[in-house]
Amino acid sequence: MIEEFRIEPLETSHFVRPALVRYRQNGTMKSWEIIRAHDSVAILIFDKEKEAFVLVRQFRPAVYLQNSDGYTFELCAGIVDKESSLLQIAKEEIYEECGYDVPLERIEKITSFYTSVGFAGSKQTLYYAEVDSTMKAHAGGGIEMEEIEVIELPVAKARDFMFDESLVKTPGLLFAFMWFFSTKS
Repeated sequence: MIEEFRIEPLETSHFVRPALVRYRQNGTMKSWEIIRAHDSVAILIFDKEKEAFVLVRQFRPAVYLQNSDGYTFELCAGIVDKESSLLQIAKEEIYEECGYDVPLERIEKITSFYTSVGFAGSKQTLYYAEVDSTMKAHAGGGIEMEEIEVIELPVAKARDFMFDESLVKTPGLLFAFMWFFSTKS
């Protein structure tokens, strides 16, 4: 349950840094407000035994401002905020958020792309991992103050899920599903 929701000025920031960019384009001086943010990794997880995608559902305050629910369906993901390879960070996120211990060699890079290009332009690297019950180490749910719900979405229901506008989901998740349906199924 969400209570006492309010917006306050940001005095200091740990993860994003707002800035004003000034530049000249075709002889005209311009400015643009931006957010400098971390790059990220995201992983499409497929449970082979259950024929299901493993997703996460969590509260996002920025979404709450738009729809008064604030819960989103997303790929397992995390920011790149340490000196580790992207592949290692992807492995750690799978373990922390979804509870699977996946060997590095079983995580496949799909591609990378830029997100929030109108104001942030962060790069996200997308991976794919197949899991089974032997890799399940714990229930998942994230670390510290994260409250992540692990969701299993049967592949047979994924196409309807993609086009259900009542469910808030990220473009990366939709892209990953399209990739899966065009290459894996």
